[in-house]
Amino acid sequence: MDNIKMIPSGVWPTMLTPFTEENRVDWVSLERLIEWYIDQGVHGLFAVCQSSEMFHLSLEERAGIAAFVAQISDGRVPVVASGHTGESFDEQTKELQTMADTGIDALVLISNRLVSEQEGDDLFQQRLEMLLAELPSDLPLGFYECPFPYKRLLNPKLLEYISGTGRFQFLKDTCCDAEEIKRRLEVIQGSGMKLFNANTATLWESIGCGASGYSGIMANFHPSLYVRLWEQRDQEPELCEELAAFLTVTSWIEKQGYPVNAKYHLMLEGIVNHTNSRVNPAARLSGTARREVEQFRIVNDILLKRYVSGAR
Repeated sequence: MDNIKMIPSGVWPTMLTPFTEENRVDWVSLERLIEWYIDQGVHGLFAVCQSSEMFHLSLEERAGIAAFVAQISDGRVPVVASGHTGESFDEQTKELQTMADTGIDALVLISNRLVSEQEGDDLFQQRLEMLLAELPSDLPLGFYECPFPYKRLLNPKLLEYISGTGRFQFLKDTCCDAEEIKRRLEVIQGSGMKLFNANTATLWESIGCGASGYSGIMANFHPSLYVRLWEQRDQEPELCEELAAFLTVTSWIEKQGYPVNAKYHLMLEGIVNHTNSRVNPAARLSGTARREVEQFRIVNDILLKRYVSGAR
């Protein structure tokens, strides 16, 4: 992989998919969303992931979204994408080959797709070897420990094998355990694989241990605050530690009807037209949940003024 460009460290939002009133992909809103992420200063985009409702998108939609994000971002930030949802090996090979041909900078595999919850790591490794043989050798890869339909964490032995292939640059870590993250960072050290923490509560500690950044839900609410945390981590550690605490407290919103609540926030921002979701119907966002988003936005404005607008 000596001649392959490495993906940058930093903040990688797990992108949403806006839908129209007819529940089709809203390409106009999606373009505004891409521009919003980039204007917020993010370092890369993770398209066609769980936040994108990829399990509820056709292969044509998954590939179309990945290609669209790569086209609109136009090299301003790199784009990684997954779309790895299939059950059978043949289905997975087809969809991943299709996704690989969309112009993305890296293709992200889903850890729970290779084997069932009851099957072991030996079979996982065997199937991964088969899958790697079917994918372009010049395209960087990643892994995402997606929690749906079940969460399969990569143990140190398996992670050592994966990072040792030299083909993986991206790990979206969802273990939510600071000590486990430290062990993982030791395993992948020097391999070219970067760990991006999805969990805000352990983010600041993991950055101090060598994590390469953040890739999670809250970058759909206030990515510029995560960018501030990442970019000023060495220059202003005390201020960033304070900011990290605020980010942890405000991250409660991700459990309050996501992704519909994030779409409501972005609708109030003027970025998306609707809150429609194929995973979580918009009707489930209650009046109370809407007020929570509206009150989150008040707190968010205070944080933006303190940590971004007033940045030295």
